[in-house]
Amino acid sequence: MIQTLIRCLKGYLKIRVEGYSPERFLNLCRHHHIYIWGLVPAKNAYEMYISLKGFYKLKPIIRKTHTKINVVERYGFPFFMYRYRKRKLFFAGFFICAALMYLYSGFIWDIHFEGNEKWTDENLTEFLASREVTPFMRKSEVDCPEIVKEIRKEYNDIVWVSASIDGTRLKIQIKENEDRLLGEEAGTKETAAKDLIAAEDGVITKIVTRSGVPQVHSGDTVSKGDILVSGRVDVVDDSGEIIDYQYHVADADIYADTVMEYSDSMPLSYQEKIYDKKHRTQYYIQLGDWRFSVGTIKNTYKHAEISTEEHQVKMGENFYLPISFGAKNVKSYAFREKKYTKKELKEQLSENFHQFCMELEEKGIQIKENSVKIHIDQTKATASGILYLNQPITEEADTEILTIERVEQDESGRTDDGDTG
Repeated sequence: MIQTLIRCLKGYLKIRVEGYSPERFLNLCRHHHIYIWGLVPAKNAYEMYISLKGFYKLKPIIRKTHTKINVVERYGFPFFMYRYRKRKLFFAGFFICAALMYLYSGFIWDIHFEGNEKWTDENLTEFLASREVTPFMRKSEVDCPEIVKEIRKEYNDIVWVSASIDGTRLKIQIKENEDRLLGEEAGTKETAAKDLIAAEDGVITKIVTRSGVPQVHSGDTVSKGDILVSGRVDVVDDSGEIIDYQYHVADADIYADTVMEYSDSMPLSYQEKIYDKKHRTQYYIQLGDWRFSVGTIKNTYKHAEISTEEHQVKMGENFYLPISFGAKNVKSYAFREKKYTKKELKEQLSENFHQFCMELEEKGIQIKENSVKIHIDQTKATASGILYLNQPITEEADTEILTIERVEQDESGRTDDGDTG
């Protein structure tokens, strides 16, 4: 690629060699280190490519070999300049364009964010604008370490930031603290006692307790709201009497077989959009805040769909220019009632049920069996039935706080009837 570019800049020729001994001509070129390429036979001659510098060295070789040289084509920048030497406006425009490209390369034309989920691009762009970091600013004015510092200072849940300049784009990479909310919830759990209760009716199939006192065992039938693991632990003395309570956040893995009713329905017909030939298109070019438009998109249709497609001009991967172009389209359409076929109804309801099952599995719920059937009547199509599941069944609830009343003796050791010990 680089070699081809150098050849174009310096210029090269396509020549035809014919005469008494073209083979000797080729050998002498090699002997004098004159580089040729693209050698092909052409009837009683040979055609090849040669650089301008090499071409100027051919005169003694031509005389010695009694060959004849014809120039077939001329390529490269020197010949281009010579061919259009009288078109001064063209070259003036070319050099002005090159100067503008050089000028534009010294500005930031686009700010790009990566890794942000909680904070949107709009939020971050607005914050940077308040710190005078915006598109159309000079690269020399961009202080990447200061941008990183300001973002970390403003957003406590952003744990890592990187700012860099790629071409005419300011690229900001962000890593948000995904564990912060989990940590806050954990801190709350440490300061409040919690029970684990049943979120559904079911039969316990597995229980693994890490903290708290289990109230059920595998095989037990539970109802919604029953306490499964208590966060209150009894403290007893040697005689087995409760003298105090300790409170914890109950923690356990508890699974149960449960039953769920499933129902989904859809109408037998739907409104289909029928697009007609009526449409309006507005083309535009935008340079910074200035926009030039051609056409109109004034919507006079009863039903219309508006769409916009925009592209920002760039050279290469990261050299963005402050120019964008696009088109706004308004399409007119009407509604037509269309009926589903029985096959389409069954396929759609089956797809909905499959999607529902996938969502359950993503939550750690196992589907052991189902009796879902599809029925089609005169008004609608319905998928309904029973799902037999095995799933985590716990949810948290506040632990009831109990107090123990203690009977205190006075210092003399007297009892209520006045006797002494």
